Amino acid sequence: MSIGWRRLCVGHLMLCCILLSAMPRAQSRAQPLVGVGAGRRLPVDLAAPPWRMIGLLQTDGGTRCTAFLVAPSVIRTAAHCLYIRRTGHFVIASHIHFLLGYTAGTFRARAVGRAYILHRGYRPDIVSDCDEATIVLDHAVGSASDLLRIGQPVAGSQAMLAGYEQDRAEIAIADESCHILGVEGATNGLIEHDCAGTHGASGAPLLVRDGREWIIAGIAIAARAGRGGVALRMDRQSER
Repeated sequence: MSIGWRRLCVGHLMLCCILLSAMPRAQSRAQPLVGVGAGRRLPVDLAAPPWRMIGLLQTDGGTRCTAFLVAPSVIRTAAHCLYIRRTGHFVIASHIHFLLGYTAGTFRARAVGRAYILHRGYRPDIVSDCDEATIVLDHAVGSASDLLRIGQPVAGSQAMLAGYEQDRAEIAIADESCHILGVEGATNGLIEHDCAGTHGASGAPLLVRDGREWIIAGIAIAARAGRGGVALRMDRQSER
């Protein structure tokens, strides 16, 4: 992805990309879903690798997003999932709920937030690589075997994206046949991809193939008008 594309996205948010957090239920289902296009999305088995670290994040204010484990008691998601637009404030940690492996009302483990950290440069009104949140849970819900390595994205790499999307919000669905289109630098970088994913996929891990294993390359934060969207680099070297 070129630096120019990034500036366009930051400067003209409503024209080029849309934040992926869950939309109000009253939104018309007849409208095309942003970020999906002709992409094929199928249910995934959250009890099997590489998806064991994924869970549903929801807040007492009604927001639903995707989140994933980076340690047994620590998850990552998009910062805008924690922002309450009607009040202009962020949700308090104890109002964050994480359901590991959520599928149609069942889950492997459940925890609430104890504390969280936002990137200090985050602004809720733009798409940027500051749109991240690290949440410490009140107890461990996973194990080391659930976790994936964080690695470097490379343009052209095979990718996958799974999340709790608005049209099938009770299960995790994935585009398992997509690719990385472009990558910015290791400092303050964004990733452009063509993975199908719409509202509710915010905070989902963008996986890439590295040899014989899948690694986490980024966090999904926005969708394009057609298919694909934007993720922020997990391996970048910016200050938090």
